[in-house]
Amino acid sequence: MKYRLTLGDALFNLFLYTFMIVVGIVTIYPFLNLLAISFNDSLDTVRGGIYLWPRMFTWNNYLQIFLYNDLLVAFKNSVLRTLIGTALGVFSGAMLAYVLSRQDFIARKPASLFFVLTLYFSGGMIPVYMLIRDLGLINSFWVYILPNVVNVWNVFVIRSYMDGLPISLQESARLDGANDWTIFYRIILPLCKPVLATIGLFVAVGQWNSWFDTFLYNSTNSDLTTLQYELMKILSNTQAGASNQARLSDPSLSNQVSPESIRASITMVATVPILLVYPFLQRYFVKGLTLGAVKS
Repeated sequence: MKYRLTLGDALFNLFLYTFMIVVGIVTIYPFLNLLAISFNDSLDTVRGGIYLWPRMFTWNNYLQIFLYNDLLVAFKNSVLRTLIGTALGVFSGAMLAYVLSRQDFIARKPASLFFVLTLYFSGGMIPVYMLIRDLGLINSFWVYILPNVVNVWNVFVIRSYMDGLPISLQESARLDGANDWTIFYRIILPLCKPVLATIGLFVAVGQWNSWFDTFLYNSTNSDLTTLQYELMKILSNTQAGASNQARLSDPSLSNQVSPESIRASITMVATVPILLVYPFLQRYFVKGLTLGAVKS
């Protein structure tokens, strides 16, 4: 028996499709606009009127960025901190979440309360800086990894997902002689792939976009600089150059690269790597956000 759409259903579908198309355009247009500006001639961009495609195509904006001396070292450090920081952050968060999810853990509630308090209270920037200094992490690559190896919010998201797993799986494994490490590594982790992929994406984006820790702890060491910090410096120098250019009678005496073009190019350079990773994690990402919030 074929289902026939009523007038109300047809109107609702029309409204729904129209609404989703509008949302898609509003979401995609800013990215396409920045992409067009990044490939448009810098001096022509100042005139405005760049929307979905460049009016005067050029690679000069990207060449201005990639010819920067420390950019290759910065890219390597950003990739390393993202890979190492994400792997350690997800694994350590999963281990702590597993401990807090255990029903036979006597200090489960006090430990959870202690971790919750850290979400609301912190020592502040100066005490944290003094702690990092006393630990000998200044001018060290590990300052990007160790202070962020455990994120309490991520721990509770993973624990919420683990609480929804059948406890009978752990009980049957224990009857077969499995210890806690075997249960965690061979049973819990494989079942937690969706939430771990979600948390991994959050941690990776945070590591990739971070620049303030480089500014605080490693700004004097060019060998430990990161991509976002170098891009921030390029943007600042370009804006300063634009201010100086406004006071010159001959514009050719300046670099002839507008801050708007450099800003668009920098946004593309910083965003594309994450966009390339996201499609591989999308199905896990959706599952991790939905299933982790439901407890049977």
